[in-house]
Amino acid sequence: MIAAPMSGCGKTTIVCGLMQALMSRGYKIAGAKCGPDYIDPMFHRKILGVESENLDLFFCEPQVMRGLFAEHASEADITLIEGVMGYYDGMAIDSEKGSSYEVAKVLDAPVLLVIDAKGAALSVLAVLKGFLTFRDDNNIAGILLNRVSGAVYPRMKEMVEQGLEDMGHPVPVVGYVPENPLFRLKSRHLGLVTPQEIKNLKSVFEEIGTVLLETVDLEQILKIAGRVPLLEPSAGEVSLKRQIMPPKRAEHGKIRLAVARDLAFGFYYKDNLRLLEKLGCELVPFSPLKDRGLPPDISGLLLGGGYPELYAEELAANTSLIKEIRIMLEQGLPCHAECGGFMYLHEAMEGSDHRFYDMVGFIGGKAIQRERLVRFGYIQIEGNRDGVYLEQGEVLRGHEFHYWDSQNNGDDCVARKPGRDISWNCIHMRGNVFAGFPHIHYYSNMRFAQRFVNRMKEYLPDRCE
Repeated sequence: MIAAPMSGCGKTTIVCGLMQALMSRGYKIAGAKCGPDYIDPMFHRKILGVESENLDLFFCEPQVMRGLFAEHASEADITLIEGVMGYYDGMAIDSEKGSSYEVAKVLDAPVLLVIDAKGAALSVLAVLKGFLTFRDDNNIAGILLNRVSGAVYPRMKEMVEQGLEDMGHPVPVVGYVPENPLFRLKSRHLGLVTPQEIKNLKSVFEEIGTVLLETVDLEQILKIAGRVPLLEPSAGEVSLKRQIMPPKRAEHGKIRLAVARDLAFGFYYKDNLRLLEKLGCELVPFSPLKDRGLPPDISGLLLGGGYPELYAEELAANTSLIKEIRIMLEQGLPCHAECGGFMYLHEAMEGSDHRFYDMVGFIGGKAIQRERLVRFGYIQIEGNRDGVYLEQGEVLRGHEFHYWDSQNNGDDCVARKPGRDISWNCIHMRGNVFAGFPHIHYYSNMRFAQRFVNRMKEYLPDRCE
């Protein structure tokens, strides 16, 4: 794991650079990101071609996360995990719950702590002492000094390592990141714009990887990683696998699920998609921007999040697809739509140009822009009534982050902030459609995913005979 004392320390750039450096040495790399963020795993996949997943202890129980990670990491020689926020920062201001530290403990992952050393010398030791003594089981196994010159680095490395040794914490310094314009990618590039829209990033990270080959001791990092024992499946993980039973008819034919994937839609948790495949689905990508119709012989529709507001005019111009989706949803096509996908189902959506465009029209009202974040953070979603995917009183876990709102958010569920007395109504459960702003993690309630697949199976039963 690559972690840091706080956000803004360059973790994403350094993780991607290390991935590139290791790939140039011939290693097969996997990636992961602590927390619910979609963007960084998209960077790993789209810019570097590295398969990546989210690691989130609010969404998943520890044994479930271990099982999913073991499956994911088995496909690579080494997996680099990007931490979230500061290393010990959790879901609440006074909690380490869900923090990078907690994830590292659950996975037994060694941690490289990135320390911004610009304008500091001996004070770096004070910061490191705090992090190494704050928790005894901290898993910190190496130090990476950021924004250090090549001339100063040898003396800094000697000072830090000797100082830590004298304090009884012999942790090695494994390299440095130089003060270089290559590493100054603005946070908006790494968080608010999809990778497909950023030109030349691949070549930038190739240059960053080349620099890190000279400034970081990859062999020492590989040795640290190599000391980690293989994750063996626990009783909980074995039990989880037994729960994932594909529909009986799936063995005779795949259940074809259309998945929106283009510049407007692309936010999906890897583990959600893989669970649907394990349950018997064939994921069929299509583009609401370019395709004039849905893929043939589908049994369901998945509309994920993304940036549809940036492409509202193009989405509205694709009238044949919009009409087909509305008709098929009215006829009972199973559909899960979240955030941007939910906005797409409205009668109209306000684009980033502040003009309104006609959309699918399955959900009444408009999706409209606000001046600030509407809702942000983890939520528990509880059914207000029985629906085909979620029953009254059942709970899903999810996350919200959006600047757009709806005139018709739905009231079939209630969302609650964990640990706080804050709640609001959300979600449309209409027929076979489950639609709302929350991004949902299926492993928080696998019955939801199973019911979704079962409705698809029943929608076109003759396809699976």
